Amino acid sequence: MKVALIQTRTPATPAAALAHVLPMVREAAAQGARFIATPEGTNVLQKDRAALLPMLRSLDEDVVVTGLRQAAKDLGAWLLIGSALVERDDGKAANRSVLVSPQGAIAATYDKLHMFDVDLPTGESSRESATYEPGDRAVTARAGDLRLGMTVCYDLRFPALYRALALAGAEVMTIPSAFTRPTGAAHWEVLMRARAIETGAFVLAPAQGGRHEDGRGTYGHSIVVAPWGEVLAQLDHDEPGVLLADLDLAAAAKARAAIPALANARAFAAPQILGQEGALA
Repeated sequence: MKVALIQTRTPATPAAALAHVLPMVREAAAQGARFIATPEGTNVLQKDRAALLPMLRSLDEDVVVTGLRQAAKDLGAWLLIGSALVERDDGKAANRSVLVSPQGAIAATYDKLHMFDVDLPTGESSRESATYEPGDRAVTARAGDLRLGMTVCYDLRFPALYRALALAGAEVMTIPSAFTRPTGAAHWEVLMRARAIETGAFVLAPAQGGRHEDGRGTYGHSIVVAPWGEVLAQLDHDEPGVLLADLDLAAAAKARAAIPALANARAFAAPQILGQEGALA
C-alpha cells in the first residue's frame, strides 16, 4: 500500500494553514498515495497561549479539519490529520489526532496522552499541560487494510503505550510530530526505529520542520520505518514536502514471528529497593 507523509511548516493562523497543507495533500494523492498523514499541529502552530486560544474551534467548526475532510472525500483517500489543536466540548483545549475516511467522515480520534513539559539546556521551555487537557485512552483504528495505533509526538517516549497498541492489533503506529531541533537531532530516528522494532510494526512519523512564524524551530526529517527496524523512507531536511513509501503489509506478521517479544513477555513483580546488606532500605 502506498502511503504519504506531509511535512509542513504550519503558519500561525488556520486559514493560512489550510492553504499551506492542501496542495501537498493533493500532490500525495496524485502520486498514488491511498493513506496520507500530516503532522502534529496541522491546523495552527502558535506558542503564545493568549494568541492561540481565541483561534481554537471545535472539531466540527475548525476550517482546516473541514477542508481536509472535503479533500479526503474529493481524493478518495484515507487522511490522518496528525493533530488539530481544537476546543473541547467543556471549553478546554485538546491536541487531537483525527482519522478521516475516503468518504470524508471522521472515523476515529485520539487526544494526546503525554504532555511535553520541559526546560531544555538551550533555554527553550514548554508547558503543554498549561494549554491542553491530556487524553485518557489509547486508540486503535482501521484505515482500509491498515490497523493503526494512533499517537502524537511526545507519546513516542513512552514505549508501554506502543506495546499496548500492538497487543490490541495495531500494525502501523502513527506518530505525527513537531519535535524540537535539539531533541530531534539527538533522538528522532533512533526512537522511531526502536518503537518499530519493539512492536514489530510500521512507524509513520510526519513532522513539522523549520523556523515558524511564532519563533519556534522544528526538526523535520519525516520518516517511515518498517517492522524490522529499517528506514523505508526519510526526508533529509526540514523544508515542507511529501514523502512516499510502499508498505508490505505482511511485514508486521513476519517480524513478530521472527522475534515474538509480544507473545513471550511475562508479568513480574516491581523491584524492591535494597540496602547495602541486601535488606530493604
